[in-house]
Amino acid sequence: MTLLVTWNTDDPSTETFRSEDPEAIRARLAEVDVRYDQWPTRELPDDADQEAVLAAYAEEVARISAEENFTTVDVARLKNTGQPDFAGMARGAREKFLDEHTHDDDEVRFFVEGTGTFYLRIGDTVSAIFCERGDLVSVPEGATHWFDMGISDPQFCAIRFFHDGEGWVGDFTGDPISASFPTHDDLAASRGGK
Repeated sequence: MTLLVTWNTDDPSTETFRSEDPEAIRARLAEVDVRYDQWPTRELPDDADQEAVLAAYAEEVARISAEENFTTVDVARLKNTGQPDFAGMARGAREKFLDEHTHDDDEVRFFVEGTGTFYLRIGDTVSAIFCERGDLVSVPEGATHWFDMGISDPQFCAIRFFHDGEGWVGDFTGDPISASFPTHDDLAASRGGK
C-alpha cells in the first residue's frame, strides 16, 4: 500500500501527517497540485522489455498521453538480475536524483513493479510519497523535490511520460535538505517491510 508522510522542513523527526489510505493520499496531494492515481496491474515476465511493458499498459498509456499531451513515453527499470556490477550501478542511479532539484516538465511515473519515494518540498513542509506497484504520481513542473529508490534492495520498473524529451533533466538547488529526512529504506521499515 502506498504511504504519504509529511513533516515540517525544520523538524524531520516529527510526522505531521501519515496515511496509507489511497483516497486520503489522493485528496492531500491534490491540495498541492500533485496527481496521484492507481491503475490495475498486469502480470509480466521478469524479463519484460520496454515494448512488452508498454503493450501491457497500452490503454492507460494512450488515455493519459491524450489527456496530458505527452509526446514521449518510455520505461525505466532497475533490477538485480545477478549482474556483478549491480550494487555500483544501483548506487549511481540512486545518487543521480537523491539531491533536491526541479524539472522543466512534469515528472510523471507509473510504477509497474517495485518501489520508490518522491519527496516534495512545498512551502515549509516536506511530503514523502512512497510509491508501489500500480501507483501513478505526477510531480508538477518546477516543484522542488527529490527521489529515492533505496539502497538495501533497489528495484523498480516505471513508465515515464514526457511533454518534452529534454524536460526531465534535473536543475539541482544545491540545498542539502534531502539528507535530513528519512530515506526510502527508513519509510519501508516503518511499514513493517510491507
